[in-house]
Amino acid sequence: MNLAYLPSPSQGVWHLGPVPIRAYALCILAGVFTAVWLTGRRWAARGGRREDIADIAIRAVPFGILGGRLYHVITDPELYFSAGQQPVRAFYIWDGGLGIPGAVALGAVGAWLGCRRRGIKLSDFADAAAPGLVLAQAMGRWGNYFNQELYGRPTHLPWALRIDPAHRPTDMPTAGLYHPTFLYESLWDLGVMALLLWLDRRHHGRLRRGRLFACYVLAYTTGRAWIEALRIDHANHFLGLRLNDYVSLILFSGALIHLICTRRPREDDDAPYPPGEAAEATSAPDRTPAREQT
Repeated sequence: MNLAYLPSPSQGVWHLGPVPIRAYALCILAGVFTAVWLTGRRWAARGGRREDIADIAIRAVPFGILGGRLYHVITDPELYFSAGQQPVRAFYIWDGGLGIPGAVALGAVGAWLGCRRRGIKLSDFADAAAPGLVLAQAMGRWGNYFNQELYGRPTHLPWALRIDPAHRPTDMPTAGLYHPTFLYESLWDLGVMALLLWLDRRHHGRLRRGRLFACYVLAYTTGRAWIEALRIDHANHFLGLRLNDYVSLILFSGALIHLICTRRPREDDDAPYPPGEAAEATSAPDRTPAREQT
């Protein structure tokens, strides 16, 4: 019997009258606001306008949540559409189930729309947002803790996570302690954030053209690979590997190719972030002669 372990949360939902307040949602929201704040600071430090980041986030965040849910449902359709399941639960986002690859991919589409409106390069925004993005992931993973989900195989380590009987896998109901993979990934994400900030500082902000974002992808997918090896939650497998492993391998390869193809520095690599053509047009004084105004 383990004398030391991490306890499960006593509850993950609180009610404010008839309105449920879910810890999962609070963790996601806290991560989003922190990411926007950090990205805004980084953008302003390079000469950009902080308000541009909030405007882009208004588009990127809903796209990201939708993309995360679509990725989860598409890669595990049998959880919702097989015999005996309830398809409507595919919309129950509060029960957990946001795939990070899908969230980043579709979130990038929303960010592109916002960047296009503001006259900002998506690659510049991605480099500024990378540390905040992985910080948001670190905070969001605590939502899995409150939902008692995405834990690893049984273990007797002192930091094992105790899972309540109702949330244990049906094939091992007597095992009460499991690897806290949510914690492993959260700590790994914090390490990735520190690495990105260090790389950016060491290269004096010259990791441009999406190169810092590529470093984020390389570091995150590396950690995701060994964490996936510990997880025992439902996942589709192919040739003995979980589907997420193949997605991580593809993303890792793409990021590495991008770094190799952009390894030669350019003259504008240390230029300040532009405030955006749309922002400049809005803030520029009207020089039209009075007689020509209508």
